[in-house]
Amino acid sequence: MIMADKIIRLRKKNGWSQEELADKLDVSRQAVSKWEAAQSVPNLDKILQLSKLFGVTTDYLLKDEIEDEEYTDNDDIDYVKKITLTDANKYLETVKTNSNKTAFATFLCIISAIPMLVLLAVSQIKSVGISENMAAAIGIGCLLVIVAPAVALFIYVESVNEPFEFIDKGEFLTEYGVKGMVSERKKEYKSEHTKAIIFGVMMCVVSPIPLFVAAFWDIDFVILLTVALLLFIVGIGVMKIVKTNAYWDAMTTLLSEEEFANERKKENKIIDSLETVYWLVFTAVYLTISFLTNAWHKTWIIWPVAGVLFAAYSEVVEIFVEKKKNNSEQ
Repeated sequence: MIMADKIIRLRKKNGWSQEELADKLDVSRQAVSKWEAAQSVPNLDKILQLSKLFGVTTDYLLKDEIEDEEYTDNDDIDYVKKITLTDANKYLETVKTNSNKTAFATFLCIISAIPMLVLLAVSQIKSVGISENMAAAIGIGCLLVIVAPAVALFIYVESVNEPFEFIDKGEFLTEYGVKGMVSERKKEYKSEHTKAIIFGVMMCVVSPIPLFVAAFWDIDFVILLTVALLLFIVGIGVMKIVKTNAYWDAMTTLLSEEEFANERKKENKIIDSLETVYWLVFTAVYLTISFLTNAWHKTWIIWPVAGVLFAAYSEVVEIFVEKKKNNSEQ
């Protein structure tokens, strides 16, 4: 019995249509149709997925002389978890609820330096009697006090999301009806998501305007306060983006679309790590140069430059990862 007939028999035995099997394997229905018509053969990765999905050995699928189904031993089966409608709804509601906490924790991290900036600004007023060193010391203490609950929130969200970790990091299957429900939710949320992204991006874009205006006065007190305002505006924008993206990405994950397709999860871990390093480096450069030169009215230009370069950087990273993937497949 050839592989085509075996796929047909196993698919029908599980009560799946060609389209349902295609969804589980993240391929087109036409691809499954060609396999079953013996017009093409699944690649090695898809054969392994078929073996895992049907619970049969790869030898059974590959060797025409093996007629009877050979099932894998129970101890050796790497079970693929199935997500029901109830599981999907619970996952989406959990992510939606926790997105508020994650967004607020991110906001706290961004604005954590504001007290120090305000204190440094106050220290410029000689009648107050606060030295720059004292202002910096108190400011650092305030920074730690603000960051602490943010870290606690991140840890809490991580613990709450732990039961759903397999969705983001492992392979999964969805029962009939799940993708239809998620697709409908995503369609309804698209307009709100787009508006939230536009608002967040615009807040980040306009955030340097007060600082740019303050630079004309060249007064340290005013400049430091406008830097604090810049961080607050950026924090609002990023909070909005983080909140909407968390829910949007959760729906995309369940649909195994775009960057969340199973074969791309590993690639995106690398991309996400490199992008995180990018922003950490620019933040470190910004703070280092600003504190060493005390030229806050000029160093803000680092952020728009970082934003422009980020687009090019992202493209380079994508090309690098894709090239690495292609080389590994050859």
